[in-house]
Amino acid sequence: MERPMTDLVEIEAEINRRHNEKAARRKAVRARMLATKTEERGLLIVHTGKGKGKSTAAFGLVLRCLGHGMRVGIIQFVKGAWSTGERIALERFGDLVTCRAMGEGFTWDTQDRARDIAAAHRAWEMATEMIADPSYRLVLLDELNIVLRYGYLPIDQIVTVLRQKRRDLHIVATGRNARPELIEAADLVTEMTLVKHPFRAGVKAQQGIEF
Repeated sequence: MERPMTDLVEIEAEINRRHNEKAARRKAVRARMLATKTEERGLLIVHTGKGKGKSTAAFGLVLRCLGHGMRVGIIQFVKGAWSTGERIALERFGDLVTCRAMGEGFTWDTQDRARDIAAAHRAWEMATEMIADPSYRLVLLDELNIVLRYGYLPIDQIVTVLRQKRRDLHIVATGRNARPELIEAADLVTEMTLVKHPFRAGVKAQQGIEF
């Protein structure tokens, strides 16, 4: 036997009342928590892991900063001169963004360790200039984790510079296999987990997705 419509309306009203009470309690708890978060400062952020999206997420932060009129510096430690969609798009922001592709390409392409090390050192030199420049609010060190993993740069020196950055500067470092020293120094670490990737099904890198 079907319930009368009035009963269904009363049941729905009771469900809504309980939901609203729970939502109000959650809001109150969150308000109390947020009231204790008063510090504002630049963060050291690390995107790592085997999953796709580390640099993509970092460029999302770049776009967010640009939207607020913040100046951004980008050093790409691995990606070379080949064109990418993000670099083409960022050219439209003029003086708000500086993007330098300092790498020689992926290590399996270059086949020249000495050249890769030299490129990493040139990139880090430019990165330290950006970090020291007070006009930048965010510096993206794209694929820094890769060159640190291969030992192309001294990890202790890099971590010291990153720890000593000025208080209002955000720094983002990307790349799989982030070194434990960098993870320990970071304020925010996100690990991208690989669940499924089209490359395994024979799909090649595509414009707008990988570059």
